[in-house]
Amino acid sequence: MKQSGNYLKSSDLLPIAHGDRNIGAKGFAVIWVGMAVVLAAFAIGGSGVQSLSLGWVVVATIIGSVAIGIFMTIIGDIGIEHGLSFPVYMRAPFGTIGTHIPSLVRGITAACWFGLNTYFGATAMNGILNILFGFNNWFICFLLFAAAQLINTALGIKAIERFADLAAPTIIIISSWMYVSLSDQAMEQGREVWGWVESPVTGGAAITAFMVVIMSNMGFWATLAADMPSLSRFFKAPKNERNWFKRNKSQIVGSIIVMPIVNTFMIIIGAVSYIAVSNFDPVVALQEAASGFVLGILLLMIVFAQWSTNTSANVIPAATIFSNVGGPKVPFWAAVLVAGIIGIVVQPWSLFDIIIPALLIIGGILSAIVGILFTDYYVLRKRRVNVHELYENNGQYKYMNGFNMAGIIAWVIGGFAAYYLSAYSFIVGFVAGAVIYYVLAKYWWFKKYRQSEIEDPNDEKYLGITVGRDWEINIDPKVSAGPENVNTHM
Repeated sequence: MKQSGNYLKSSDLLPIAHGDRNIGAKGFAVIWVGMAVVLAAFAIGGSGVQSLSLGWVVVATIIGSVAIGIFMTIIGDIGIEHGLSFPVYMRAPFGTIGTHIPSLVRGITAACWFGLNTYFGATAMNGILNILFGFNNWFICFLLFAAAQLINTALGIKAIERFADLAAPTIIIISSWMYVSLSDQAMEQGREVWGWVESPVTGGAAITAFMVVIMSNMGFWATLAADMPSLSRFFKAPKNERNWFKRNKSQIVGSIIVMPIVNTFMIIIGAVSYIAVSNFDPVVALQEAASGFVLGILLLMIVFAQWSTNTSANVIPAATIFSNVGGPKVPFWAAVLVAGIIGIVVQPWSLFDIIIPALLIIGGILSAIVGILFTDYYVLRKRRVNVHELYENNGQYKYMNGFNMAGIIAWVIGGFAAYYLSAYSFIVGFVAGAVIYYVLAKYWWFKKYRQSEIEDPNDEKYLGITVGRDWEINIDPKVSAGPENVNTHM
């Protein structure tokens, strides 16, 4: 029988020390180049030009991308400051057991995105093999492609960054080529890509269509905004740096500068693809616009991009969450396999027409978690966290049988609000989650369950990298987990 005190202390979920963080601003920027090339971005572009001109779709996309990039960076500070992953920090606003409920929603969503993107990449891989060897079996391509990505992720974050270094330049060059090819095809049909609109709308309908593009971008990336700490904990950051902007430089470069640029370009390609062949899927469009060697190179970009996206944005977050649920008996590599199995079992090829809208709705619902994390980390705890207690079954964050009801209630209400006001889902979910959690936690829950870092907001006790601290949690069940046994490097 396993030690109950060990359940929360899986070695794969311990805080990442300063010396073990090896991704800098350039590394994260390159990872973003691949992460932003996803089918959902093409879908947003394709649906956008059905009502608005491409220029307005671009403006809305930039607004939504920069806004969600800011939210990603704000929440990602949890990983930068303390080296904590998303499901581990979620023990604070949701409880040591309560964390599993919203975390699993995010983890399963990420696994579904993995399956969807793998299917998208597999169709492109199948196209390449068909050109070269006459081979035509997308399902075998799907299984091989899934296996390659899972092995790459299981090898660790550095292997992912090395692949991104290879993929990013290829993606940039081929994306430009793709835009030109699709634009030329659209022009041959008399459709000028920056002026054509399928069914133009005006007045209030135009404003609604504009907001839908903004919220689609924010809702789609809301999942990553919530669990950015699972990625940001690997980012380099200076010790003893109290300036928030300098400490989060890698995030700012990647999420607020590079991501909006690449994401906007991908939405343009989805839009141009729709204008050219009435289908936002560039694999379909490219097969009509090009052939032979040219088509093979274009399809290779799709394969590289899905690989880069899945490893960073989907498999790592999902595996981290599944490892948190399973405890020490589910190491990271096993959790990676679980994520892959889920992505295959949902059969994304059969759910292709409904899975993207469904996942975007879930993204909106998860926006309430972003609001809850913001309130818990910045407003209530003021970035100070009693980290060693996050790893104790009977510690400060056990609350009522492992549940923080303030977080659960705020998420349910915020999620429903985001669902029913879907045109403004992210903003509605964020605000509702943040405000409701603040009221419930401050005036009810934390009156019953006192929080050390709120009662005594001491920098030296509860800040991480800002005061030069590496949190080191003792995983030996025979050793008391009190503050005197939590090692720190200063």
